[in-house]
Amino acid sequence: MYRPPELDTEEFKTEARRALLNLLEGVRGEKNIVLEKSLTGPIGLVVKFSTLQEYGVQKVFLLENGNIDSSQKNVIFIVRGEELTNIQSIAGQIKKLQRNGQVDHEFSIFWVPRRTLVSNKILETEAVLGDVNLAELPIYFLPLEKDILSLELEDSFADLHLHKDPTCLFLAAQALMSMQQRHGLFPRITGKGDHARQIADLLLRMRAEWAVTEESTMGGPSATRSTPSTSIESLILIDRGVDYLTPLLTQLTYEGLIDELWGIQQTQIDVDSSIVGAAPASQAAQGSSSVASASRPAQSLKRKVQLDSTDKLYGQIRDTNFATVGPQLNKIARRLESDYESRHGAKSTAELREFVNRLPGYQAEQQSLKIHTGLAEEILKFTKSDLFTSTLKVQQHLAAGADAAGQHESIEELIAREAPLPIVLRLLCIESCVSGGLRTRELETFKRSILQAYGFQHLLTLDVLEKLQLLQSRASSGALMIPVAMSGSADGTKTNYTYLRKTLSLIVDDVDEQNPSDISYVYSGYAPLSVRLVQCVLQKKQLLSLTRGGTGGGANAVSSAAQGWRGFDDAVSYARGKTFDEIQKGEDKAIRARTMLNGHGDKKTVVVFFVGGITYTEIAALRYIARQEEATGRRRLLICTTSMISGNRMMDVAIAQNSLGL
Repeated sequence: MYRPPELDTEEFKTEARRALLNLLEGVRGEKNIVLEKSLTGPIGLVVKFSTLQEYGVQKVFLLENGNIDSSQKNVIFIVRGEELTNIQSIAGQIKKLQRNGQVDHEFSIFWVPRRTLVSNKILETEAVLGDVNLAELPIYFLPLEKDILSLELEDSFADLHLHKDPTCLFLAAQALMSMQQRHGLFPRITGKGDHARQIADLLLRMRAEWAVTEESTMGGPSATRSTPSTSIESLILIDRGVDYLTPLLTQLTYEGLIDELWGIQQTQIDVDSSIVGAAPASQAAQGSSSVASASRPAQSLKRKVQLDSTDKLYGQIRDTNFATVGPQLNKIARRLESDYESRHGAKSTAELREFVNRLPGYQAEQQSLKIHTGLAEEILKFTKSDLFTSTLKVQQHLAAGADAAGQHESIEELIAREAPLPIVLRLLCIESCVSGGLRTRELETFKRSILQAYGFQHLLTLDVLEKLQLLQSRASSGALMIPVAMSGSADGTKTNYTYLRKTLSLIVDDVDEQNPSDISYVYSGYAPLSVRLVQCVLQKKQLLSLTRGGTGGGANAVSSAAQGWRGFDDAVSYARGKTFDEIQKGEDKAIRARTMLNGHGDKKTVVVFFVGGITYTEIAALRYIARQEEATGRRRLLICTTSMISGNRMMDVAIAQNSLGL
């Protein structure tokens, strides 16, 4: 009888790797790969370049560079099937090779994660469809960590909130459906936000289609695969549009500040070697074997630093508030020095041999300490600058509900000093989100100042921010849709931070960053609304205790995640978007069979999925919750997302890059 496996993020990596290598094996002989630039990181997470070489891959090129080597017979393009410009680029490069090459080429296209009708139509229109072999490479979730799965759809925020393109919602639903097919149905789907509701609806429809398929192919639904999972407790869907404020704020955890300064891409950053030192020879050789390194020229002044749990030191400090990182690094340095000096106390051969056996571990930890000391020193310079302190002060005042007009002088001063534009825009967007827009006259003044200081091309920037509903006038139609007095059944079109700040205790005055007792430590006093919503489902008692029964106390309001939003229905209605709580059931006979097969009392997994992106600081807050839940033996958390996001990435979507030449 089928027994569903335990939920392990590595299974997604193994499956994606197997699918890629099987497709490569099907193309006989030596071959070159042409990668879409946005896929270099994801493919690098799945397989190393050295492994690709074992399957006949000679070189890796970037599609955007248009510099394919024409001497190789087999050319394989690996691209996303939804990127129309890239599909046209493929057609153009195939024609170029056919026209100029001296070799009779064989072309293959691996669509990630699926083939689309539009891609077929474009290739047909360009008259190259008959010249290529087509295959699908179904890579959906990629494990960034043991507790993090990401679709790595970098444009998901822009697609959903600017271009109104729902493609990533379908891909997210497909990825979650594949999880259901392995482990059983999500017993409960709870969520907040319009995009989250769309994914839930897609999941319910896909389940119905799956049941019909099983009925026609197997003569009936699978007794174990079409029933609620015994290893997964629930799925919680949170739409990024519910909480714009959190990613706009400067992240204050160690990992969050690394992302703010260098931008983490697929658990790696490129840092100046003067900060962290040159890479050891062995690491340099290993780095050159990665797919990303093989597809770009070497940069001698940069060093690639891996940031994941394979670095034990990083695992200890990544989720801590940066204010505590210095003392922790100092403590670790003293311990390492003490351990290393212990060699002088070795009196016997056995003790000396034991020290020698531990020496590689000491050296690896010493190298890690050197890297993170260098990064921490650079971050400290940044956090001690006048720009950072004045920016953080304005952010914290706005988030706490202080008079917004009192912060305008500081913002105007930043514009006058020509501070980086993303910093200025983030502050204005924070005020707009928290206050329901800016006064029309004040907004026009800020717009005029920005255009004069940074260039008139930013007319486009300001227009995009308005379309994203990040920067609005209080008189605009969008800003007027903030819920004020709503019943639990209504759904707001804007989030009312003023109400939720008190109701969900978003601002906590006494924060112990060294020994935190609440998720608010990640922003030094501000608790991310998105993660508070997760607590509304998972940690009702703790949250009610923190808010002093502000949303209604009593035993009936306090229960497990199986009761969805109960106890916080009214508070949740003041956040943007639809609120839902769906229960998935199977046949009683099948449920009893699965229960007998899998037993009772095992620790279950709650899947928390952020639609439109999640910040590293929100991940730190969710891990804090996970540690509390695991300590009580109740459940473990698996964090999923369409992509990683930050305030800088949000501003990159809006900021016009080209000058108007005025």
